[in-house]
Amino acid sequence: MKTLEKTVLILVIIGAINWGLIGAFGFNLVNTIFGSFGWLENLIYILVGLSGLYSIKLLF
Repeated sequence: MKTLEKTVLILVIIGAINWGLIGAFGFNLVNTIFGSFGWLENLIYILVGLSGLYSIKLLF
């Protein structure tokens, strides 16, 4: 597995865990960790979203 694909997988896992926590407990882990750095929190969300799109490629 290439480094990019490992990074993408890690970001997708982080996103999935975060959404699971939001759905189950209303707890946003990314906001809790990076909340004081709004720009960094937005960057994490963008990277997770792009990783999800890249993961579509991995299906085929």
